[in-house]
Amino acid sequence: MPVSPSAPDVEQAPVPKSTYGQILRSTALVGGSSVVNLAIGILRAKTMALILGKSGVGLNGLYGSISNLAEALVGMGINSSGVRQIAEAVGTGDATRIAKAAAVLRRVSLGLGVGGALLLAAFSRQISILTFENDGQTLAVCFLALGLLFRLISAGQGALLQGIRRISDVAKIGVLSAFFGTVITIPLVYFLKERGVALSLAASSGVALLISWWISRNAVPAATAVSVAEVRHEALDLLKLGTAFMASALLMMGGAYVIRAIVFKQLGLEATGLYQAAWSLGGLYTNFILQAMGSDFYPRLSAVASDDGECNRLVNEQAKVSLLLAGTGIIATISFAPIVVNLFYDSGFSSAVSLLRWICLGTAMQVISWPLGIVVVARNAKALFLWGDSLWTLVHIGLAWFLMPIYGLDGAGMAFFGAYLFHAVFNYIVVARLSGFRWTAGNLEAGAIYLALISVAFGGFFLLPFVWAVSLGLGMALLSGAYSLRALVTLVSPASIPVSLRRLLAGMGLLPSVVPGT
Repeated sequence: MPVSPSAPDVEQAPVPKSTYGQILRSTALVGGSSVVNLAIGILRAKTMALILGKSGVGLNGLYGSISNLAEALVGMGINSSGVRQIAEAVGTGDATRIAKAAAVLRRVSLGLGVGGALLLAAFSRQISILTFENDGQTLAVCFLALGLLFRLISAGQGALLQGIRRISDVAKIGVLSAFFGTVITIPLVYFLKERGVALSLAASSGVALLISWWISRNAVPAATAVSVAEVRHEALDLLKLGTAFMASALLMMGGAYVIRAIVFKQLGLEATGLYQAAWSLGGLYTNFILQAMGSDFYPRLSAVASDDGECNRLVNEQAKVSLLLAGTGIIATISFAPIVVNLFYDSGFSSAVSLLRWICLGTAMQVISWPLGIVVVARNAKALFLWGDSLWTLVHIGLAWFLMPIYGLDGAGMAFFGAYLFHAVFNYIVVARLSGFRWTAGNLEAGAIYLALISVAFGGFFLLPFVWAVSLGLGMALLSGAYSLRALVTLVSPASIPVSLRRLLAGMGLLPSVVPGT
């Protein structure tokens, strides 16, 4: 008699009274790994710049664009739809269903990878001519096709781990892939120069595949048998939602392209560079929080998406922690924007400072909007999901086209802020109708406090001399930091805080005094 497969080793217990501790742990884990990945990425970028120069870095960027666009087109959103599919199976507690969902996810990832790689290789000459105006990069595009195969299979394995909420393993894959990918990339580029760029991209994708396979190989027990009908049914559900994710990704990429084209057409190439710099810096801090939200909150919410009360509770808890973590960083970036720009670029980019502040306002709206948007995805409301992203793109482009002739480059930042303000309101209305969602009184209070602090810090630069405005911004950042810290320590059990940190917080009056021996 066959033995029923046991449930996978999922980092999940019965739903606790509150999930604040889980949110903070996952944010720290994913955020910490993102910082490490960022540091490794900066090291790799600077090393390649020294070896290859501007033309080699430009070539690397073009190869990356080809790979990313190909993955978005043929990947069918598998890395996002797969998370929901696995998380939904985990929510049932049925080990057999989990195993079958995992088996289908792996097969679909492999099929998409093989099909996408063959398609990219078949049109490698045409892509070379279209991109480089000659067929000299045909072999390089074939290497990119091999890398595409590796990336799509690896994406399926990452989605499996994320769906069963093995967040520590997801973070581990990211760090190890970045490190060993860099170890392989630098020698290839050093010895082969520009001829090694495409090969290095394929090789680093291969390393990521090996690492993700090794870590995920025993994530769930093997399914005893999966019929053709079951594969077809699961795969169809997977690809239906995946198509929505693919369309959303193409909308976002297309919108980003159009905005940059508008900046270039109306203001020139230098302004386009300033916009790119401000765009990159504006999301640098909040991206850590948003990545953690996607890695942990999305699968948790997908598992309980049909339960209105539980769904709304999780959204309120996630939004509160995200706001507490993001608020101080946003205010600090607004206040010290000139220092941030000079630190990452140089004084020649000082004209991007005002634009950066507007983009920071947009990221504040983004932190509020994202938890609501994830409800729409978790509920599998594909039409509403696409409507939201389509309208966001149209509002973003429309505002940029209207505001930039009046306000110059700042108009692009105003458009970003306006688009996410619209997105937050749209998502709230949609989710209120889907699940009866309402903000808690605590979240409304926290939102009002941060709105006031951010408004004062931002408005100071329009009303006060620069030194006074910076001083006022520093004061707002300190107030925000104190409020966030006090609020965060009340959300988790003091026993879960390390003793050394508890002593520090007790000394600051944020926790009761630590009893010796505890």
